[in-house]
Amino acid sequence: MTEPASTGAVRHANKRGAARLAAVQALYQMDVAGSGVFETTAEYETFRLGKEVDGALYREADAQWFRAILTGVVENQKTIDPVIRQALTEDWPLSRLDSTLRAILRAGVYELMKREDVPVAVIVSEYVDIAKAFYEEDEPKLVNAVLDRVSRRVRGEGRGKDAS
Repeated sequence: MTEPASTGAVRHANKRGAARLAAVQALYQMDVAGSGVFETTAEYETFRLGKEVDGALYREADAQWFRAILTGVVENQKTIDPVIRQALTEDWPLSRLDSTLRAILRAGVYELMKREDVPVAVIVSEYVDIAKAFYEEDEPKLVNAVLDRVSRRVRGEGRGKDAS
């Protein structure tokens, strides 16, 4: 993902987008380190959101949105993971995906399932952009395809053709 040039008009990142990115990073951290939701939430809110960490400035994020995604994914993971599995192809089981990709899909599917106040196009676009920040190959296309399939199943809307 490219950042806007520092000269000329500065495009301010939206706080929900920054919260989504931080939530994906926190979900990854919880998956890899085995840390709990409460300690991870406290760490991000105290030391990362809108703060400088190791010379990199974290964007100011909507802390409430960050918390909602993080706790929502954790509380609903037993519902979210089967929905993701169903949207993946047989040769790509959820267990085959790396932790970052799983975190992106879990957060996106949580929003599709539980945040009907947010348009499908916004959710899909935001999480595809997050995937592009971490991957250069086919992963952003996979995120797009999975979230599109899920949106058709849980909300009855999406851009692709329904395979069922």
